[in-house]
Amino acid sequence: MSEFAERVRELIRAGDVRISEHGYNEMGDDGLTAREVLSGVHQAVVVEEYLNYPKGPCVLLLQKDQVGEPIHVVWGIPKGYDKPVILVTAYRPDPERWDETFTRRRRS
Repeated sequence: MSEFAERVRELIRAGDVRISEHGYNEMGDDGLTAREVLSGVHQAVVVEEYLNYPKGPCVLLLQKDQVGEPIHVVWGIPKGYDKPVILVTAYRPDPERWDETFTRRRRS
């Protein structure tokens, strides 16, 4: 696990989490709950990191929902701050856009 992803986990364990409006909307669209997204982070796999993202560093994690199905979650920390961690978005990855492990994008 990357240093940044580990920082995300630490902040979640400490309860220093916020969910963006977009994150709530995307979770709702895919039938995900905040509880299952938060609990799934501890077994997550790093898919991509965006440490130089203009709004602050972010990481895309592959997590599992409450029944073990794959979900992607983007976590970020606002630029210039060391907390809180923000759930930017969470969604069920499209198998046509991702490989069978949901860790690599398919080439178009």
